Amino acid sequence: MDDASRDWQGYYKAVEGRPPRHTLLWALEALEIEGLARGVAIDLGAGAGRDTLELLRRGWSVLAIDGAASGLRRLEQLASPTEGKLTTRHIAFEEVVHLPSADLVNASFSLPFCQPEAFPRLWKLIRLSLRPGGRFAGQLLGKRDDWASDPGISAFSETEVRSLLEGYQLERVEEEKHAGTTAKGKSKFWHLYHIVLKREPT
Repeated sequence: MDDASRDWQGYYKAVEGRPPRHTLLWALEALEIEGLARGVAIDLGAGAGRDTLELLRRGWSVLAIDGAASGLRRLEQLASPTEGKLTTRHIAFEEVVHLPSADLVNASFSLPFCQPEAFPRLWKLIRLSLRPGGRFAGQLLGKRDDWASDPGISAFSETEVRSLLEGYQLERVEEEKHAGTTAKGKSKFWHLYHIVLKREPT
């Protein structure tokens, strides 16, 4: 696997200043159309804040969760002039046992780094945290991805992805397969599912 999963400082430096992920922007647009311009969000794997900072800029209250303390420290520095309210939590995905109620759960390129044995619980917690009408935005890793063979990575077949999405309204599900590079410039074959989901009102 690319050493971005080990050298988070190097990864944060490589992506610093890049715009927020398009999946987050899609989810925010959908929420705004429904009249929610700001609310409560959870950013799973927030890192140094590429997506969290956009949420804060728009006035959202954000719980930023990450297993690397260095990224959260950098995020706290960058977030000081923004309008929204930031709370950070330094914890690994495998240790998360509860997520608060939220209008949006964002997980940009972070869920693959959840250990496979812990993924089902985390995925269930995401659903439980979403308020009716809330959105999930993020990525799942496909089985053809170069990282999928790593035993510590969560990757899924097309059938498994469909099963994970059951019970949601599918707003965006885009499969991506291509040879490319990582954020740090290393060659890699990517197999991703870019996803925006809506929890149906009860």
